[in-house]
Amino acid sequence: MTSPPPPDPEPFRAEVREWCRTHVPTGWRDAQTGVSDEEFVSFQKQWFGELREAGYAVPHWPLAWGGGLSVGEQIVLYQELAAHDAPRLVLAFVAIHHAASTLLAAGTDEQRARHLPAILDGEIWVQGFSEPDAGSDLASLRTAARREGDAYVVNGQKLWASGAKYAGWCLLLARTDPGAPKRHGISYFLLDMRSQGVEVRPIRQATGESHFSEIFLNDVEIPATHLIGPENGGWQVAQATLSAERGMTMLELAERLGHAGFTWLLDACRRPNAEGLRPIDDSLVLDRLAGFETEIAGLRAMCRSLAVRHETGHVGPADASVVKLYYSELLQRMTNFGADVAGLAGSTRIIKPMSSGWESGAWVLDFIGSWEWTIPGGTSEIQRTIIAERALQMPRA
Repeated sequence: MTSPPPPDPEPFRAEVREWCRTHVPTGWRDAQTGVSDEEFVSFQKQWFGELREAGYAVPHWPLAWGGGLSVGEQIVLYQELAAHDAPRLVLAFVAIHHAASTLLAAGTDEQRARHLPAILDGEIWVQGFSEPDAGSDLASLRTAARREGDAYVVNGQKLWASGAKYAGWCLLLARTDPGAPKRHGISYFLLDMRSQGVEVRPIRQATGESHFSEIFLNDVEIPATHLIGPENGGWQVAQATLSAERGMTMLELAERLGHAGFTWLLDACRRPNAEGLRPIDDSLVLDRLAGFETEIAGLRAMCRSLAVRHETGHVGPADASVVKLYYSELLQRMTNFGADVAGLAGSTRIIKPMSSGWESGAWVLDFIGSWEWTIPGGTSEIQRTIIAERALQMPRA
């Protein structure tokens, strides 16, 4: 018995295209360059609200929680948002992907009822995983949580927490059994960032931004009802969070790299340099551009395939790692090439739009930012190990 053909995506595409024409803010890149934190947060929440009202903010969520778009519709949505150069949901990213996937996979009914509607109302989340001595080797984390009555008392430090200075809630991993093997003594908590004993220290980067922060936890009490999954079972729960970071989020990012990223790269190559020559007239540059276009086509196809297999339950144990590795290293190669083409003049551009992604056209900053993808969420080396062991069944070193 043959399966029915997939529904025609063109009516939905026409709907999204018309919505983008009337709702994507005109001139938002200029308006979001050099703005204050307050203006950035206000813009992000307003844009999230518009997407939510249209039903486009959380298309990957179940219908009961405000999502329900098919994989085909999600692909169309991200294609059109990218094609119309819509702002990214930078502040909502952890909330709508990582927090939501964790709550839906392992949260209680009460936890889902408390947080999923709040996320739709603009609740901002941060991920509290990495530590000074536990980055790629996340299982070596030392932040400790001990049970005292109806709460856990937490002490420790988290590092490289993206957007922590804006966040109201945190996905927190802490060690609850120091005597257990390192992957078996970790628990997963929902931390209210307004709790007494929580201190956030923004990290000023060489670019002048403070995208990352340190989080210090000093006798912070977390109610036992904020435990996600079983005590000491946090490592398994964390895989839902990490699979979201490595998997379905790539669908949007691949489309943005294929539209804005490649468009900015073409523009840079068509712009005359100090000698009045256009890089695009060089056959070697044309060859590189053709290579990038081919790689982007492959990335987009891989992401669509992953999304379809995710919906049907046929995702391989390392499929998300393959996509994450491919995207992050392609992004790095493209932004590095953009910085080369821009030359010395490109190095003088030291600010970029706050609500853009990693393909803003400020090439040096974009290249620096690309390392956010080859390091966090599991370095490229970690991804290759996962692929070798879980997909290729190679023996552990």
